[in-house]
Amino acid sequence: MSNDNSSTPEHPVNAPDGTPVPYETHVPTHREAEPIADPGLPPHTWRPTDVDPKAEKRAERQIAAMFIAAMVFAVLFVVAYFSFEVGDNWDTFAGLGASTITLGLTLGLSLLLIGTGIIHLARKLMADHEMVEMRHPAASPQEDRDATVQALNDGLAEAGIGRRPLVRNTMIGAVGVLGLPAVVLLRDLAPGDALDIDKLAHTIWEPGMRVVRDVVGTPILASEVEMGDLINGTAEAMFPSEENGYPELHGAEEQAEKAKAAIIIVRMDPDEITPLAGREKWTVDGIICYSKICTHVGCPISLYERTTHHVLCPCHQSTFDLADHARVIFGPAARPLPQLPLAVDDEGYLVAQSDFTEPIGASFWEREKL
Repeated sequence: MSNDNSSTPEHPVNAPDGTPVPYETHVPTHREAEPIADPGLPPHTWRPTDVDPKAEKRAERQIAAMFIAAMVFAVLFVVAYFSFEVGDNWDTFAGLGASTITLGLTLGLSLLLIGTGIIHLARKLMADHEMVEMRHPAASPQEDRDATVQALNDGLAEAGIGRRPLVRNTMIGAVGVLGLPAVVLLRDLAPGDALDIDKLAHTIWEPGMRVVRDVVGTPILASEVEMGDLINGTAEAMFPSEENGYPELHGAEEQAEKAKAAIIIVRMDPDEITPLAGREKWTVDGIICYSKICTHVGCPISLYERTTHHVLCPCHQSTFDLADHARVIFGPAARPLPQLPLAVDDEGYLVAQSDFTEPIGASFWEREKL
């Protein structure tokens, strides 16, 4: 037999995908020596908790104490939330209020203790074995995948959570009690100081209140509204004076009412309007009024196409047909724009017949679909 390296081997060689490789491209079966020898792993250093049962128990108690303290601080967060009023004691420490300091410290310490306890659990009590994994193709063989799943299961078993009920129960308790601050903070999503969802269904509009132009606050004569015009308006109560007698609004209450009162007024041919049943008398000579707030996520709408009577929300392109009770004809909005019933007073100015008959803006769970 010839010693020529190009001689045909007894068995064909295949590529990783099983395709036969031409003999001239065979890879030599021998490998050259590595230029740097593999130093291997250093000798394993056992942790005190691995060799000393007392140290192991001490670590368990330390970790459990952290989780218990985390529970205590989470409960203190809830207590502080209801004990300190926002705005009171505003300069308790370094110009910060008592509510701000206590809420920040209690919630921060609860999270810190949970994180620290989990880190100590991993470093002191979980299994401590060096593992070497050789590089392999991106698509692992099935046996490797099975081995990985087995390794994960072994890791869970070696964590010792099942045989350390004190650590397990306190960790579960700390994470569970941490949900209390999250639930309490949902209270701030309600309008005002009370959990009164009904406030979302009402605005500042009332019967006989004049419709005024936004920003300037001047009332609108029905005779001055031109065909095809779109006017941005609001309620007269947003411009209180001695003459109209409406009360002054301030702060968050003013901003909330201003957002809910925003409207658009359009005039079109009355024959082009398709009203909903019961809304036949909600317009004045083709003048129709809708909320300016999109029913998708509450963006202000203002892009009007007078030839089609379509109005577009610039945020997510929800499109409404103002001639057909502002029904949605395109986009993610799920409801028509709320309509404000209009009338005219003795001087010919536009006024509201009533408040909106449905909530303004984006959907919420109590809101019925029209």
